Amino acid sequence: MDAPRTHDPDSAPPAARAAGVPDPAACRDEVDRLVEAWRHERPDLDVAPLEVLSRVSRLARHLDRARRTAFAEHDLEPWEFDVLSALRRAGAPYRLTPSKLLTQTLVTSGTMTNRIDRLAAKDLVKRLPDPGDRRGVLVQLSETGRERVDGAFEGLLAQERELLGGLSAGEREALAGLLRTLVLPFDN
Repeated sequence: MDAPRTHDPDSAPPAARAAGVPDPAACRDEVDRLVEAWRHERPDLDVAPLEVLSRVSRLARHLDRARRTAFAEHDLEPWEFDVLSALRRAGAPYRLTPSKLLTQTLVTSGTMTNRIDRLAAKDLVKRLPDPGDRRGVLVQLSETGRERVDGAFEGLLAQERELLGGLSAGEREALAGLLRTLVLPFDN
């Protein structure tokens, strides 16, 4: 196996050298080694998808750790953040029906009922009667819940900025566009 290549600043394009960006051709990561091994072992297969999706998978693990860190600093679990942030995004007075929460968090009705119960027990949300439906309820973000979700969101953005720190604004925009194109069929 070849020794990993190190970054040679003179091999990067001039603009990239000026910005301190390493030349991707001069840097090898674990995915490069994995792909190389599969190409050697299975030259009959096109393993090119691994070059993208293995990196997406590895990045997802780093993002999951960063999210959990940001949420833990505000005494929230990831599922708690999901529900609270759905309520926060709804705007003042920060309330939604349980069915709207279901569509935004992609969980079952039973799971949502359990989550609302647990959040209410921690005084992060309140249940209110729905004035438009005598049998219905509304879930409203409490002041404590709003403070927690706002703090966790600020922490999350700091963690995500750090993860994306090696990319320029243009690169982030290009990457976001490519990922949108990739994800859109699944969202529909």
